[in-house]
Amino acid sequence: MQVENMIVLNEFCSSHGIDISFVQSLEDNGLIEIIIVDQAMCITAEELPRLERIVRLHDELDINLEGIDVINYLLQRIEEMRQEIITLKNQLSFYREEDK
Repeated sequence: MQVENMIVLNEFCSSHGIDISFVQSLEDNGLIEIIIVDQAMCITAEELPRLERIVRLHDELDINLEGIDVINYLLQRIEEMRQEIITLKNQLSFYREEDK
């Protein structure tokens, strides 16, 4: 069930075979944000890929919450650097074109 771009956590947990307390511990550690909609715990659709990645890291690789936190931080930094590289390449292309 989706409520206005929200994923109900009970259904997510049932379909992924995880306990709701695990997801709540993710929120307690600041890894995801749980939103209450009509008395149901939900996450936004945009946050779903992050939650699925965390569940895979925890279940398939047996990584604890602290490790997941570090991995998420590093992936975020990589994405920020990737965006910075794109920006710098665009600026460089602009200045190269200007010199012609």
